[in-house]
Amino acid sequence: MDYALDNGAGAGLRLGLILLSTDETLEYEARSVIGTRDVNLLHSRIPANAHVTPEDLLLMAPEMTRTAALLPKGLSAVAYACTSGSTIIGSDRVARLVGEAHPDAAVTNPLAAVIAALGALGVTRIAMVTPYVTEVSGPMRAALAEAGIEVVSEVSFGQKEDWTVARITEASTEAAMLAAAQVEGVEAVFASCTNLRTFGIIEAVEARLGVPVISSNLALIWDMLRQSGAEARGWGPGRLFDLKTEVRGQ
Repeated sequence: MDYALDNGAGAGLRLGLILLSTDETLEYEARSVIGTRDVNLLHSRIPANAHVTPEDLLLMAPEMTRTAALLPKGLSAVAYACTSGSTIIGSDRVARLVGEAHPDAAVTNPLAAVIAALGALGVTRIAMVTPYVTEVSGPMRAALAEAGIEVVSEVSFGQKEDWTVARITEASTEAAMLAAAQVEGVEAVFASCTNLRTFGIIEAVEARLGVPVISSNLALIWDMLRQSGAEARGWGPGRLFDLKTEVRGQ
């Protein structure tokens, strides 16, 4: 019997996510943005140790290209979904390793996406909330500073164990955001870590503080859509998704 071919499910937009084997949050939050839209969000999982330390994070680099290659071809963007891993491994190295498997796809990661999001919002002074130990949050502050973003206040849960991070309540994160923002000159609040839940509190915290609030997951999804040329205004929560999408380089 004859048959016809098309571009497959989600023919409008095909995106790839390289998730940590320990991540329990990003897929859930991404679904609230993608919804029933014509987007096929495809996932691959990279082996990751449960403890979030610089030494453990570096172990993902040798697995990056192999894990990226498990994703189908023909993707418009691929994201390595680990903020701390991107910080320790480095955004340029992540892009090179993923690009070896997907040379025609845009490549992003939460650190690069957050820097792009803060730039789009016109923000340079932030309060940061993290679950990390000092050995991880310190390099992240330095990476942001190198991009012209000053962390003027920081609140951390001091947690190494990724299983625990996924179970920190949004109420706890909201309280940390509000506490971190009580410093003069804060222009935005950034909650770091793809395993830290935030989508249910972003707009409430923005309303209380009067400044933008972004998270690793919010910025990452926004940047994937932006780099794919999607006009995603209104798709996600908060002021970031109020912006008209402008693709990098245009």
